[in-house]
Amino acid sequence: MYKKRLVYFLAVFLCGISAKAQIFEVGAIAGGAGYLGDLNQNKPLKISGISAGAFVKANIDPYWAIGLHYTYGKIKGDDTKSDNADFRNRGLNFSTALNEVSLQVDFNFFEYFAGGGTKRFSPYIFTGIGGVLYNPTARYPNVAGLENKKYHLRDYHTEGQNVSYRNYALTVPYGVGVKLRLKENWGLFSQIGYRTAYTDYLDDVSGKYPNTTHWDGEENAAISKLLSNPSNYATSTELQYTQRGDFRKRDTYMFVGIGISYTFVSQKCYTF
Repeated sequence: MYKKRLVYFLAVFLCGISAKAQIFEVGAIAGGAGYLGDLNQNKPLKISGISAGAFVKANIDPYWAIGLHYTYGKIKGDDTKSDNADFRNRGLNFSTALNEVSLQVDFNFFEYFAGGGTKRFSPYIFTGIGGVLYNPTARYPNVAGLENKKYHLRDYHTEGQNVSYRNYALTVPYGVGVKLRLKENWGLFSQIGYRTAYTDYLDDVSGKYPNTTHWDGEENAAISKLLSNPSNYATSTELQYTQRGDFRKRDTYMFVGIGISYTFVSQKCYTF
């Protein structure tokens, strides 16, 4: 009896030490990417491209974890495919790759982690801070005066900017997910997360149509005018100084996917 109590006490003591230690986890995720902004104003679940990522994480305890994440994604928008007549008349399009690095904090609602914990699954929420690189491009194969090639929109100052806007931005990730422990240290998870980007130029659309004489004297003046307003070039003076996009000052993008992770645990706690 004495020996059983001693073994039980030592097991609980070791579990307490392990719970306080940081238990490291690595993982990968793949899925889709979406975007909410000037070319998609009201469909937050619309998928427009792929995404994939990887992370390394420290599980502080069964509830809290902090991790470094890298995610790659592709988003796009096309007015000509919109169910909004005003968008179709505007006729803009864009696509961009996203390269994001972020520091994220997870909170599990149940006592869970892949290498231990009393629950086999848990819903969770996450948030953090990060940065994203982007570079919007467009193709207009059916617009007279434009070649059927990829145009890097930052170079053409489509809203009359004097200098190119930055191709990087601060971003704030937040989202929800579910984690499931598979076998021993392996875990499966699925999540959806949005990112508020501190820029309104993921899609190259933010403010107003500029004065049509803004580009006069520039080498690519005709191309800049067409990229700014591809569908109403002949009557573009009617649109100058009118709103080109919506009134929101920040674009949002989204990653959704399913992933797998492996947790490195140096000690194993037993269940009694």
